[in-house]
Amino acid sequence: MILPIVAYGDPVLKKETKELSDNYPNLDKLIEDMFDTLHSANGVGLASPQIGKTVRMFIVDGESWDKEKLEGFKKVFINGYIVEEDGEDVIFNEGCLSIPDIREDIERPEIIRIQYYDENFEFHDEEYEGLAARIIQHEHDHTDGILFTDHLSSLKKRLLKRKLEKISKGDIEVDYKMKFPVKKKKKK
Repeated sequence: MILPIVAYGDPVLKKETKELSDNYPNLDKLIEDMFDTLHSANGVGLASPQIGKTVRMFIVDGESWDKEKLEGFKKVFINGYIVEEDGEDVIFNEGCLSIPDIREDIERPEIIRIQYYDENFEFHDEEYEGLAARIIQHEHDHTDGILFTDHLSSLKKRLLKRKLEKISKGDIEVDYKMKFPVKKKKKK
């Protein structure tokens, strides 16, 4: 089932998530719904807060974006924590399904090591670099209540303020289901 993606301004996007237990109800269905939602929005990653859930989980499907560079990069990250960052800081233009129509250059470390559980609750300790590391860092941030816009300078945030307000009010055109925190006022 395709779920609505929570738009910028909703408090759930700023909450730190809680860890999942291996007996979380309907986990398989939640994961399936998240992948359906991700694919319907043509995204590469989706974190649980983006569908209104405050559990520490995110999914990625880099193959849908760049099959050659990200082959096999379709994963579920449960209770994931980045335990090490390395390499040079690299600037890359990021966007977010919860913040449509805004893209900005964000600086992040090139290499990360993350510990997490997969959908079968098997433990993994893995290193990623390049685009895969970038996607993981962006989605991992969501589980800590951090948006990519939080990495911007104060000046850049002020310049984007009006656009961000429009998003929270639903004054934008998107081609996927969204849930907006501020309802539009009806015109009389």
